[in-house]
Amino acid sequence: MPASKTKHDTFSRVVKKSWGDDRIQIIDKLIFLRHYIFGQKGIFMKEFRNFIILLVLFLVCYFFPLSIITFRGPVYEALALVQWYAREHVLLCLVPAFFIAGAVSVFISKASVVKYFGNDANKFLAYGVASISGAILAVCSCTVLPLFSGIHKRGAGIGPAIAFLYSGPAINILAIIITARVLGFELGIARAIGAILFSIIIGLIMQLIFLKEDKDNNNQKIIEFEENKTERSLWQTGVYFFVMTAILIFANWSANKENSFWGYIYRIKWYLTAILLIILAYMVLKWFKKVEHKEWLESSWYFAKQIFPLLLIGVFFAGILLGRPGKEGLIPSSVIVSLVGGNSLLANFFASISGAFMYFATLTEVPIIEGLIGSGMGKGPALSLLLAGPALSLPNMIVIRGVIGTKKTLVYISLVILMATLSGVIYGLLF
Repeated sequence: MPASKTKHDTFSRVVKKSWGDDRIQIIDKLIFLRHYIFGQKGIFMKEFRNFIILLVLFLVCYFFPLSIITFRGPVYEALALVQWYAREHVLLCLVPAFFIAGAVSVFISKASVVKYFGNDANKFLAYGVASISGAILAVCSCTVLPLFSGIHKRGAGIGPAIAFLYSGPAINILAIIITARVLGFELGIARAIGAILFSIIIGLIMQLIFLKEDKDNNNQKIIEFEENKTERSLWQTGVYFFVMTAILIFANWSANKENSFWGYIYRIKWYLTAILLIILAYMVLKWFKKVEHKEWLESSWYFAKQIFPLLLIGVFFAGILLGRPGKEGLIPSSVIVSLVGGNSLLANFFASISGAFMYFATLTEVPIIEGLIGSGMGKGPALSLLLAGPALSLPNMIVIRGVIGTKKTLVYISLVILMATLSGVIYGLLF
């Protein structure tokens, strides 16, 4: 008999004898709690330690005094980019995304995901919904990752999941509007049409290439689950996810000082977010069981510990290579500008490659490309960068590899770069 089991039984007998039989239920709960926390596996203590490590890492990134660093260069730019990422994206973007991904994993049944996004689902519905998801989710290439991981883990086919992964950051309705206003109507329309078509075509190609492997994986998952029966109605689940998504959107609503509808939304965004948080708290307390609260937190934590460290590593190396916007990394911006002039195949290819490895926060790609166009960037390479940049980044690639593997990740990256390059060449010839 294991030593931990013997100690557990001895502890149980001693406590029960001391307290009396009339308190057996309370004692059993205390014994279970003790065994859960300090048992042989120490699951709670291990996860609590991991949480503390990630919390300390985040706080160091957030509060690190960059002013004490006297030198400037790629390493400084990498540290500055990591700090900027921690301050601007972790609390308002990633944390809500982790909770949404956890909710998808717990409250959306695998049967439903397979039915609407699986390999045998209606293709028009699956790819249609996935390809326009970005019109609702104003997220960057990193914030979409927990959501992608959640639906993929739940049984979505590789095709619809990849379509969602690309469209999430690429088809941001506000970004497309700003692109049309700042960079020109034609470029804004080309970006919108290209992003929607990209998500569908890339998803279909990925499904075609990995169809057999994906079906085998999903067949294993389908065997393991049964349809979850809950006391909640379909409309309650829908409202719950709508409120969480709205919190993510309004909390990250970009600044707009103009006297317009978008500017008005920005001025009241924190009031809207607070109201939505109160509604969410009510739903969580009234509509869900305590055991579901625990499962939701555990699932959200799973995505956080899997994705967050990889994102920080990716942001750091992106900063070393390319620096921050307006700052220099190992690759000087002058080299990039010289290579994306005109509309040659090489210029479009280099713009796609550069965009794929750069990290663009939501809406920041527009002023960056505006500056590059002012320095001589061609219209074709501008579109190539717009189609590859927001959907990919070095941090994004590292996490995707952890979710779907190296082979699928390389194929996905290659497809995005190839299609962005061809689109840029065609657009440059037409305009």
